[in-house]
Amino acid sequence: MSGKRKRVVLTIKDKLDIIKKLEDGGSSKQLAVIYGIGETTVRDIRKNKEKIITYASSSDSTSLLAKRKSMKPSMYEELDRAMLEWFNQQRAKGNPVSGPICAKRAEFFFYALGMDGDFNPSAGWLTRFKQRHSIREINIRNERLNGDETAVEDFCNNFRDFIERENLQPEQIYNADETGLFWKCLPSRTSVIKGKCTVSGHKSIEERVTIMCCANATGLHKLKLCVVGKAKKPRSFKSTDTSNLPVSYFSQKGAWMDLSIFRQWFDKIFVPQVREYLRSKGLQEKAVLLLDNSPTHPNENVLRSDDGQIFAKYLPPNVASLIQPSDQGVIETMKRNYRAGLLQNNLEEGNDLRSFWKKLTLLDALYEVAMAWNLVKPVTISRAWKKILPTIEEKEGLDFDEEDISLATVATILQHTKGLENVTTENIEKWLEVDSTEPGYEVLTDSEIIRRAQGQTDESSENDEEEIELIPEKHINHATALQWTENLLDYLEQQGDMILPDRLVIRKLRATIRNKQKMTNSGQ
Repeated sequence: MSGKRKRVVLTIKDKLDIIKKLEDGGSSKQLAVIYGIGETTVRDIRKNKEKIITYASSSDSTSLLAKRKSMKPSMYEELDRAMLEWFNQQRAKGNPVSGPICAKRAEFFFYALGMDGDFNPSAGWLTRFKQRHSIREINIRNERLNGDETAVEDFCNNFRDFIERENLQPEQIYNADETGLFWKCLPSRTSVIKGKCTVSGHKSIEERVTIMCCANATGLHKLKLCVVGKAKKPRSFKSTDTSNLPVSYFSQKGAWMDLSIFRQWFDKIFVPQVREYLRSKGLQEKAVLLLDNSPTHPNENVLRSDDGQIFAKYLPPNVASLIQPSDQGVIETMKRNYRAGLLQNNLEEGNDLRSFWKKLTLLDALYEVAMAWNLVKPVTISRAWKKILPTIEEKEGLDFDEEDISLATVATILQHTKGLENVTTENIEKWLEVDSTEPGYEVLTDSEIIRRAQGQTDESSENDEEEIELIPEKHINHATALQWTENLLDYLEQQGDMILPDRLVIRKLRATIRNKQKMTNSGQ
């Protein structure tokens, strides 16, 4: 008779590993044997997958997750949720968070939440709060965090030691960062379009998306932009397959990045694409992704490939604002390219600004912003790393004399744009920087933190944008598409200045449509 199986208590990290293996096709039976647990335990872990991942994602320490074995809730759950939301926002902003500040804020939320009884935010409460959420440290003193030059030097030295130990090349070091983009924001001397974004500052949340840029330190590997919009399938996408878009598109009801989307992006997009790139360069499939402390970035333990060779590392909150590469002109250049491209398109189409604005759809914007990202030069990205990796310029032999889109370039385009010939330099600067401080995550007020802690959610629909972009859907058959390509070919043949490749592209497209038409007809 076999002995009774010894009781095994899994850590949070063990549970995360099991979830990863289940997602990769592992069986409950096999995992039960490997970890010395019952199949019922494996099934329970699968059932509580999102709860475990959410808990781990909000944790501040990988080492503590490897020790912690339970997700025991606080006796004041609403207060705990409010404090964690508040703490994550403060850390993301680089604001100082000391013990006394935490205690004072906890007392405020306790009474604001209308909780019963007396509450004493003691040192013991603070310790338990840190342990529940695997928070490494809360500063004892009220010291300035945002923009600490000494901390910058310390981090850079430590990071260089780290990449030397790990034997990482610049091609294997990546950075990603989010920003908000008002994609339908066009310049104007006055707020002629009510409720929309103009240089005088009016913005519409319906016309905002979150964009995340990601590239390696050489700037030679830029991943497709990650874009988060409100609608799962905006009307302007029509029959477009989202997998064929020039960006990686996700949806969230507020068009914000969140923990779930970021994890999907890391696992399904970042890891495979980095592996493919490094393989093509003959490099070891090993890489680090440098991130700031945004509340939407999961714990390091969650952001790790199956073999542990591709992983995330975090910038300290007191240095991110000074040295994060994406914030050193990379995102700014992408946005300038985007807005200059919109103006150039308007100019080429000969439209007045109002009619161009009315026709602009989210799908148009995604193609334009993808082009804007493609136009960001490797030198611009590599230059942004110089505070962290000062030797990269010499090593990569990059030409640092190249120029990106300048204010003067934009002003020149505006001079030829009907109705905007006399827009001032000041207004152009305001327009170019209208969303420069827009974060990629939702920043909550105290009242919003309280409502969320109490389980109240916004009643806005995920498909709000579908109601905004009222573009009629229509099915285009093969015969119609073929006729359009025939007409376009006739037009190109008549134009003496059209180059051969243009005609060849359309001919190839015509052949493709003909084949699809034949396949459809033969199947009937």
